[in-house]
Amino acid sequence: MATPPEPGGAPLLDSKSIFGLLAPILRPRESPAKEGHGEFPMYDSGLLARPDREDAAFHLSNRARAPFAPEGCGPHTGSPLTVPHPSAPPSGRARLLRSMPMISPTRALLIPIAVASGLTVLAIASLRTGAPSLPTDSMGQEPTKEATQDSVYPDFPTTPPPPTAVQGATAKTAAEMKAYDELITGTEAKFALVPIPGGTFTMGSPADEADRKDWEGPQVQVTVSPFWMSTTEVRWDEYRQFMDAIDKRNRSKGSIEAAPQDAWADAVSRPTPPYVPMDFDMGVDGYPAISMTHFAARQYTKWLSMKTGRFYRLPTEAEWEYACRAGTTGAFSCPTDEVDDHAWWFDNSDGQYQKTGTRKPNPFGLYDMHGNVAEWCLDALTKDGYKALVVPEGETPLVDPIQWPKSLYPRVARGGHWDDDPDRLRSASRRGSNESWKVQDPQFPKSIWYHTDAQWLGIRLVRPLNPPPFEQWGLYHDAKLASVKKIQDRQRTGDR
Repeated sequence: MATPPEPGGAPLLDSKSIFGLLAPILRPRESPAKEGHGEFPMYDSGLLARPDREDAAFHLSNRARAPFAPEGCGPHTGSPLTVPHPSAPPSGRARLLRSMPMISPTRALLIPIAVASGLTVLAIASLRTGAPSLPTDSMGQEPTKEATQDSVYPDFPTTPPPPTAVQGATAKTAAEMKAYDELITGTEAKFALVPIPGGTFTMGSPADEADRKDWEGPQVQVTVSPFWMSTTEVRWDEYRQFMDAIDKRNRSKGSIEAAPQDAWADAVSRPTPPYVPMDFDMGVDGYPAISMTHFAARQYTKWLSMKTGRFYRLPTEAEWEYACRAGTTGAFSCPTDEVDDHAWWFDNSDGQYQKTGTRKPNPFGLYDMHGNVAEWCLDALTKDGYKALVVPEGETPLVDPIQWPKSLYPRVARGGHWDDDPDRLRSASRRGSNESWKVQDPQFPKSIWYHTDAQWLGIRLVRPLNPPPFEQWGLYHDAKLASVKKIQDRQRTGDR
């Protein structure tokens, strides 16, 4: 099977494309920012969705579009898009459409005129040059140009960044590990981590567990080395420092002083500006960051590692499930009748994500391991489950296994989310990414930074007690697919 092309770069909203001509018509109308939404601009948007919870798909025009959720992410019928009665309460699944800009009738009438004008311009340009204006290669991307521009990012230093001084963050053995708060250098953002002791556990679900999927097995013994894990999902408070380059802006304004680690952190690629507010009108301060791609999540862990001088990354599937179970062996890390107390899910989330750390924690002191937002792991989702991790009887279990991705999709997210039912919140439940997670992305090629339709997808951080040498950090942080790397390299020179 051919590997799907990696998503693309920055929006094509410029004078060189048809989309540039359409931009004044399609651009959402800004509204005053709502309380609690930080610096995200707010946009008017129509709540266009079915009021019933059973429909997680939609159509645009007469052409069916892919459902928001992949297999197992909730039922979908593919019914046409409808507008609920004003009195109907918005369902959680309905909110997945809030990123769609509302276009006035007047603007709608101008669209065909703008399209025709754009096609005329492109046709004239084609006649003048004797070639199409936007030649593409087999992946639907513009041919790679020779690197004629200098990078807009500084070069990476060849030595590791110096670690910042944080009380409790240093340990040589598992016995010395303590909980600590990480303050991101040059910002006021901080987050808490707790030590997770190493051990051996049974990964996967038993064959008789209710709602079990085949790819949750076979059950296998796995050993996990000690690590720290963030007590909550990464919040906008931290992620926006990276995504919006707030740290660099504050430094340029003189409101904060430069730090030694800036030489490393400033060299990390940052997301292109989004076309809509990425909180999708659900809240910023104290809420989990969402909708980042696997690549964006890894780049955030790279930036954070450079900012702090400590090696952070996404958890492996084994680490995630070990931390989620926290010594338990049931479907959840709590009794089944207490899921409501530990998780934000469809019935109690009020149709959106909630502030992190507001439900009860699991036995390791980790919040929202069940529900609120799903969490990226390093691994690829394998349809044959954990067969590759099985060892012959009597042999030592694998230690810290990772099933490295070899293609863009599918990659693993764990824990379920605010719009899920309890079966998707189980400790062993797995979810695989696919292209339907960015249906609403208007860019072509699709962005390498945003999953516009995964408005329930976030990050949790891990810091191993014994990190790899600095030369190997890139294995966990950097793009591996050539198609992603090509777009990233273009963006690093200021191109799209």
